[in-house]
Amino acid sequence: MLSVTNISKSYASRELFSGVSLTIGMSDRIAVIGRNGVGKTTLFEIIAGNIMPDSGSISRRRGTTIGYLRQDIRASSEYTLLEEVSRSSDVMNNLAHKISLLHEDLADEKDEETVSELLTELGELQDLYESKGGYNSEHEAKIILSGLGFSEYDFGRRLSEFSGGWQTRIELARLLFLNPDILLLDEPTNYLDLETQRWFESYLKRYHGAVLVTSHDRAFLNDVVRKIISIEADDVIFYHGDYDSYVLARQKDIETRQASARRQELKTSREMRFIERFRAKATKATQVQSRIKKLGKIERITVPHSTKRIHFKFPEPPRSGHTVIELKQVGKSYGEHIVYRELNLVLERGDRAAIIGVNGAGKTTLLRMLAGVLPFERGKCVLGHNVTTAYFAQYYIESLNPRNTLIEELRSVAPDEPEQYLRGLLGAFLFSGDEATKHISVLSGGEKTRVAIARMLTRPANFLLLDEPTNHLDIPSREILTYALDAYKGTISFITHDRTLIREIANKIIEVRDGQIKVFPGNYDDYLRQDEASGAETSATVTLRDLQQSGRPSSAGGNRQRKALEGHLRNEYYRAMAPVTKRIEEIEQESASAAERIKEIDAMIADPSHYKDSKNVVAVNREYLALRERVVDLTAKWDGLTAEAERLKLDFLRAKEAL
Repeated sequence: MLSVTNISKSYASRELFSGVSLTIGMSDRIAVIGRNGVGKTTLFEIIAGNIMPDSGSISRRRGTTIGYLRQDIRASSEYTLLEEVSRSSDVMNNLAHKISLLHEDLADEKDEETVSELLTELGELQDLYESKGGYNSEHEAKIILSGLGFSEYDFGRRLSEFSGGWQTRIELARLLFLNPDILLLDEPTNYLDLETQRWFESYLKRYHGAVLVTSHDRAFLNDVVRKIISIEADDVIFYHGDYDSYVLARQKDIETRQASARRQELKTSREMRFIERFRAKATKATQVQSRIKKLGKIERITVPHSTKRIHFKFPEPPRSGHTVIELKQVGKSYGEHIVYRELNLVLERGDRAAIIGVNGAGKTTLLRMLAGVLPFERGKCVLGHNVTTAYFAQYYIESLNPRNTLIEELRSVAPDEPEQYLRGLLGAFLFSGDEATKHISVLSGGEKTRVAIARMLTRPANFLLLDEPTNHLDIPSREILTYALDAYKGTISFITHDRTLIREIANKIIEVRDGQIKVFPGNYDDYLRQDEASGAETSATVTLRDLQQSGRPSSAGGNRQRKALEGHLRNEYYRAMAPVTKRIEEIEQESASAAERIKEIDAMIADPSHYKDSKNVVAVNREYLALRERVVDLTAKWDGLTAEAERLKLDFLRAKEAL
């Protein structure tokens, strides 16, 4: 669909990249990676046609459409959310208008040859219109918006009412609805919670078109992309595979080049010693000149730059008591909006608790109450013996003194530490050599984040609370943060959308949902398995009512009674779910059959011989339209049944928790 040929781009005297060539096919899933500032966004702007390369060319197949999600979204529309996403673009308006005119012409036309020509054009336009989501557009828009975390209430709100993060989601929903041939996504997961990320990844996997994405989310890259373009300081690397396999292959390549470079250096040194030794001897002149020419023809092996993990022993914080913090019957509200009521939570020494949940669920509120920086109306928060806390939020970066150098900033919190120690700590966070004397004012957002975390760990407390510490961090910086937190010996509670960080650090998951918390011991994958398992054990509302009438199990014989009630709950759930599951399967089979028949008709429409029989063409066209309407109807029914299944699941969980 699109070809990039030997393009380059520079700003002032700095070259971002050169000699970049690639071809984008219809089903490609490509990640463009590299450290912040290497030119990833610039490459996207060139592909989108917003800026011109210094050299090279971009060519795309006629009619190819491109949708581009930028990081800086500025909404100015006064439409409601649903109107903004579902309203047709100019292209959709034109297609709908042409289809309407063709239907009118067909109703009036008597000439069979002309009817055949009109039907051919109508079939092509209808296929194009359908592929762009023209039919039942509002229904499709609702599916996308719901997947991206918007509620039914949000559909009627004006765009101006949404915050910056939600504006990005709105723009993403609009692009997914428009269904362009090529999607350019610049950091699309920045404002998505974990649940929404999982939906988005699933959507991209079945997206009919090419996807190019920049992202620092390693789990997202592993799940979605199949090709990697790595823009590095001295090269642009192309690789087929996911991110993890690219890292392994790249490391192996670097090690191979390093070994080859060492062998080349040894060979060159031997040749140079021979030349220096016998340069003045006439009898060796021919051999000397031959070796000089040979050295001049050698192509030097270059070793790619790689980010080295600098091992640094972080100071061990003072040991706390076994119980680090306890929230007892805590209630928190913002005006009339109740976030938590009767919240109870205990964190123990050594816990590394990741707080997860949809945006707006109350994760930051919980973390801030744990950190002691947010008051609450009821209950109490009890710190354990010898517990000292350190709270990192995005505003913590603003506390850095812009006039300080990096070394001065660390010295301000650790005046008695030797400079070698402070430089070692900065080195662990990728600030080496003269970079330690840089001023805070010239650093990027990601660099400031690294300095802020380094300053926090200079004299670490034994209870760290971190709110989105990976914001602004590129992949190498996230890996350094992961290493630092893994080496930390105290207790951690943190919020992040980076699933790789959660997987590698957390040993406890705190899920926040509907004003309640649920604690899952184990790592993130353990949590996902438990979450999936709970989906198979849901209940019916009638069972909850029966349980409430029968009362809780008594202490005497309680286990036996509880097991009996659990069995009753499960039986009622299966009895309620059986017809729902059966109907879902029937609809899926019918939808698959209809989709298969639509494909057959698509093939017929593409065959010129199909239009020889005008009566058959009209009949097939009617069948085609009826099948599309049927698919829409089946999809709506499927949505309703799956929602019912989710309701039964929730009822069962509530009933089970009440035991």
